[in-house]
Amino acid sequence: MFTSTSPCLVLAALPLLASALTSGFGSSAAVVRRHVEIAQRRATYTLEDKFAGESFFNGWSYWDFGDPTHGQVNYLAQDEAVKANLTYIDGNGAAVIAVDDYTPLGPGQPRNSVRISTNKVYNQGLFIMDVVKMPHGCSVWPAWWTVGPNWPNGGEIDIVEGVHEQATNQMTLHTGSGCSTDTTPSAPTTPAFTSRLLGTTCASSNANNDGCAFSDNNPNSYGHNLNSINGGVFAMLWDNTGIKIWHFARGAIPGDISSFHPQPTSWGSPAAFWATSSCSSSHFNNHQMVIDTTLCGDWAGASYGSAGCPGTCAEAVQNPANFKYAKWVINYIATYNIS
Repeated sequence: MFTSTSPCLVLAALPLLASALTSGFGSSAAVVRRHVEIAQRRATYTLEDKFAGESFFNGWSYWDFGDPTHGQVNYLAQDEAVKANLTYIDGNGAAVIAVDDYTPLGPGQPRNSVRISTNKVYNQGLFIMDVVKMPHGCSVWPAWWTVGPNWPNGGEIDIVEGVHEQATNQMTLHTGSGCSTDTTPSAPTTPAFTSRLLGTTCASSNANNDGCAFSDNNPNSYGHNLNSINGGVFAMLWDNTGIKIWHFARGAIPGDISSFHPQPTSWGSPAAFWATSSCSSSHFNNHQMVIDTTLCGDWAGASYGSAGCPGTCAEAVQNPANFKYAKWVINYIATYNIS
């Protein structure tokens, strides 16, 4: 049971506070921002799960079915992925999740890859990935994301995602009807977000799966440029104020993240922010974390020609040399409870 000083109760009451202030004071937005900041500062983040080192793959299941996004991949079961050297722990203790980069294929053949998801489900929390390298290259479509049941009604949060040699990271929500991006949300930081807004309608379906997205302005947030600086940290906070995503380059990771005592209120403006003012938290429930790399498919296949890649996407899949850099190298993923 929450007490009267519970941060969750304070955060839940903010919409009512905003309404009351709007009717009585001209500076209501500033007051709401202060109350949001105070409530978040009261929040405590307690380490719940840490996936790292030799035990990184404990608590994950390997997806060995067809790709729901119609990629030209063959997702391997755990024993097959280990045997094929597509998942392992490297000499530095980092987890590697790779695409087959050694097998020539015939026309139309799928390439072996890996998709894993957590056995545990999450409802709110702070999710942090320290990544050294991520996949990139023509036809390559990697993602670190969370997803609930009965898609899209349980919600999807794409934290790290892109295709081909995309310049920066794309962050996206997919939901059922009734969710959009508030472009001028009340927030404790100015600006409320730093990335370029791509779309505001989060409702998704098999026929229209764009979602509401942000494109990071940081050139080191994705692919080759991210890898060239030895990666960095991505953090996603899902609480009663909404969903926020930050990216920190390797040389700019906050000390509280490295010490596993995170304080998001000290991180400055997030790259992306979807406020509950226009997208209720009821759109997200029972999320699993997912890491995967697919090839071609609904996004990478459709955008292959416009990305300046040679030949066709299917032809790219045939040549193993195209997947030299199609690897995740992850130091750890940590999840935190909010109290």
